[in-house]
Amino acid sequence: MPLKSFNDLEKHIVLTEEEREWREDGGHTLPILVSDHLTPLIADPAIRRQFVPSVKENKDTIGNLDPQMEKEYSVTSRLVRRYKNRAAFLVTDSCFAYCRHCFRRRFAGSMVGPATEKDIYEACSFLSEHSEIKEVLLTGGDMFTLSDSSLDSLLHSFKEARPDIIYRLCTRALTSNPDRFTPSLFEVIKKNSFGAPFYLMTQFNHSLEITEKAESVINNFIKLGIPIMNQTVLLRGVNDSIEVETELSNKLLSLRIKPYYLFQGDLVQGTAHLRVPLSKGLEIEKGMRESLSGLGLPQYTIDLPQGGGKVPVDSRYNKGLKDGIWTFSTIDGEERHYPEDV
Repeated sequence: MPLKSFNDLEKHIVLTEEEREWREDGGHTLPILVSDHLTPLIADPAIRRQFVPSVKENKDTIGNLDPQMEKEYSVTSRLVRRYKNRAAFLVTDSCFAYCRHCFRRRFAGSMVGPATEKDIYEACSFLSEHSEIKEVLLTGGDMFTLSDSSLDSLLHSFKEARPDIIYRLCTRALTSNPDRFTPSLFEVIKKNSFGAPFYLMTQFNHSLEITEKAESVINNFIKLGIPIMNQTVLLRGVNDSIEVETELSNKLLSLRIKPYYLFQGDLVQGTAHLRVPLSKGLEIEKGMRESLSGLGLPQYTIDLPQGGGKVPVDSRYNKGLKDGIWTFSTIDGEERHYPEDV
């Protein structure tokens, strides 16, 4: 059974004082959930810090629960449009395991459930009327927590509405529950792969997450001709070193996965203890550039606060560090700020 409480966790690991305090402190914005697949892995610090809560989550006062202003950019009940040419559809709030660095804490684990038929219809209608949208991220939560029949209906509705759109299948299930990818699920994906291609967007943050089961799932997606790209989140005490990031990129490349983004942590309340100072992130990016080919080098990227959008950290959008604050320019020329001491 998945681990859903501290009593469950204590059967598998010895909890630290900071972890125990989380239970007593209250004010939680994200529940505990560790999948069966991850249970034997959480003894390792790189996995543990991603899924076992700390009281530091409750003491963090930096940022808020929606730093990307997704509510303001929602054009329907579940469709978020921050960019002219792409949008994100929040399929469900459920995941197989809840990452403590989750940037969508306002939504994930909130018990609102999967998108309804009305939610899907509204989103598809909007997409039908906006031909300038070329890509849609099917995200959440994790879309693969849905049943095969629900996924079939969802994918069919979107593909019927706009078969010309590229749909990104966004998931952490290869890390948290690779057993979900059954032959019947692959049949659903194959059945709905008409029109523009699917892209699988994974999130592997450490090479320990790439188990034999995950590798098998990766091979099955490749057999279907679905490209795979990985988005890693830079996390303190998990992967904040040149060696760990380089090892991960090399492993991904060997499996025919493109290392796509290395994300700076968003200013989401409750995640400050996991964020890495931007200056250190730039050092890691420099070391990776010296160690990896262009094919293996992910783009070190920040999703700017207040809905500022994504920009490369090491780019003309970065205006520099002054008095402990980094200043960035958005693509539209607006100014955004990000603290060095996170």
